Amino acid sequence: MSEKDKSEELEDIVSDITENTEEQVENEEVTEELEDELTVEEKLQEDLGKEKDKFLRLFAEFENYKKRTSKERMELFKTAGQEVIVSLLPVIDDFDRALKELSKSGEKEMFKGIELINNKFRETLKNKGLQEMEVKQGDAFDAEVHDAITQIPAPSKKLKGKVIDVIEKGFKLGDKIIRHPKVVVGN
Repeated sequence: MSEKDKSEELEDIVSDITENTEEQVENEEVTEELEDELTVEEKLQEDLGKEKDKFLRLFAEFENYKKRTSKERMELFKTAGQEVIVSLLPVIDDFDRALKELSKSGEKEMFKGIELINNKFRETLKNKGLQEMEVKQGDAFDAEVHDAITQIPAPSKKLKGKVIDVIEKGFKLGDKIIRHPKVVVGN
């Protein structure tokens, strides 16, 4: 073989190697680009997951806010007329005293008229959520429910620490006590 042939053959080999190397470099670059694209895609997926989590938390917080404000609004409606009803409680007491005195007198027609007005008044207040607290002689005294006006010696051992007399009736508006019953307790 001549030198020229060897030289050409060497050039062919070098060019083949160069081409193969360039192809490998291109393949590696494509692989790196794909890896970069995958990491970008993974980053986007991660960001999307974070945003979804943020959205769900915000949505749950908003739902809790709606429930809380709705509950507060319902409580407000339940007790909206509390001031007016509390101011009407002395009127109920006056009706009770008037009915007691009229029952002693002989005027049956006047008693019936006042009794009808009293019943209508009480029914209207009952429809607004007012309830009279049932307290009678012999009930156990509860400091959270009753207001002790005084203590007197119990007429019998059974009445020690119990209600002996109810001075003023108690009332509830819904579940809330708006006026505690005033009682006399035996000691």
